[in-house]
Amino acid sequence: MSWTYATLLALVAVLVALSLSPEADSAAVPSSKGSVKEPQGSMKRIFMKEADAATFFRKRSRRASKSQDEINAEQRQILAADERMREFNEEKRTRQENFAEEEDDEQNEKSRESTEQWREFHYDGMHPPQEYNRQSI
Repeated sequence: MSWTYATLLALVAVLVALSLSPEADSAAVPSSKGSVKEPQGSMKRIFMKEADAATFFRKRSRRASKSQDEINAEQRQILAADERMREFNEEKRTRQENFAEEEDDEQNEKSRESTEQWREFHYDGMHPPQEYNRQSI
């Protein structure tokens, strides 16, 4: 129960500190709706008037044909995405081939070691090893 009391006390202390702070008044939104200001400087370039926005969207509807620049830009994006996908698949295939080759080499090495151990275990010392005991025709 003491941790809830401590948390509540800390929250109340923060609330009192914020309410007495002068920065809290400057950050508050003014309540008067009549004073709508026109944007200045770089804000004018970001926001456009409602009439201009309506003409922009009316001018470019869904059925409107795209300009050649837009078509070229989309084609460049598609080609770049295809190239990235091709490179990714090539890297993936290379990794898989390398893994398969390493596995095959490891299996061949285990098989060779196993065969050598079998030959050493079964060699009776009477005859030369199997590799050198081949008859030439």
